[in-house]
Amino acid sequence: MTNSRSASTQHAPVTVVGLGPMGLALAGALADRGHTTTVWNRTPEKADGLVANGVHRAGSVAEAASASPVTIMCLKDYGTMYDVFDSARDALKGRVLVNLNSGTPKEARAAVAWAAEHGIAYLDGAIMVPPPLVGQPGSVFLYSGSRDVFDEHRATLAGMGDPRYLGSEPELAVLYNTALLEMMYATMNGYLHATAMVGTAGVSAVEFAELAVGWFMPTVLGPMVAEEAPGLDEGTYPGDLGTLEMNLNALEHITRTSEEQGVHTGQPRLMQEIAAQAVAEGYGGNNYLAVFEVLKKAPRTR
Repeated sequence: MTNSRSASTQHAPVTVVGLGPMGLALAGALADRGHTTTVWNRTPEKADGLVANGVHRAGSVAEAASASPVTIMCLKDYGTMYDVFDSARDALKGRVLVNLNSGTPKEARAAVAWAAEHGIAYLDGAIMVPPPLVGQPGSVFLYSGSRDVFDEHRATLAGMGDPRYLGSEPELAVLYNTALLEMMYATMNGYLHATAMVGTAGVSAVEFAELAVGWFMPTVLGPMVAEEAPGLDEGTYPGDLGTLEMNLNALEHITRTSEEQGVHTGQPRLMQEIAAQAVAEGYGGNNYLAVFEVLKKAPRTR
């Protein structure tokens, strides 16, 4: 991290509240890009490394919020946000608060109402990369809420990563974040389960990854999902290249193989049950993506 702050590279002052690994990365990236950066954390010592490189450590949340037109928080959840900023509401009045913690859409809408009640301009956001990638090419941050607030402070937000504006509905950033995290966990679980299956035959994870990650995911799965996305919007699932009934047969084989090889059967069994429900609802002649019609609805109560 550099300590240089020449006049030609000065940018808008910014405050970061919350110095876990991600908060430290955010503050470091902003400082590196010439922003006069102020930080606050419940454990002040966490800022020692930043302070050594020219970052200012505030003694209170109110002092931190007063130091900059924009305060970026990276806290545990919305409840923590209220706990931390309750004493600093007056200091935030007329300023911008950018929330980069996680939660639910309902919590995001409530946060916007809370901010408006106290005269605070507010953006909800989501960080889509781990701490080491903050500020690096390819890092993406999602934002939703006031377009005017986003546009006015876009240059500051860009100091952390590529800022993507999703829309005025305040819950969009947290909803996208949750959806992408679900995709990450589901994909990871699929990979781990598949690795466990082939592992019963003595195949190493490294050997399997060469085919699964090096070829199958980028060459087969990724392009297929992108190509079929319009059909999801249109609700059309032509089965001319393979029907859901055929895929249900494959899912049954996955479940049986898991049983025979002595690995966990919960995940493939759930996929099989969802596909079977779609067939029962009349989608058997469509392609596999017709399970989307089942996933769009809450499960039936038994």
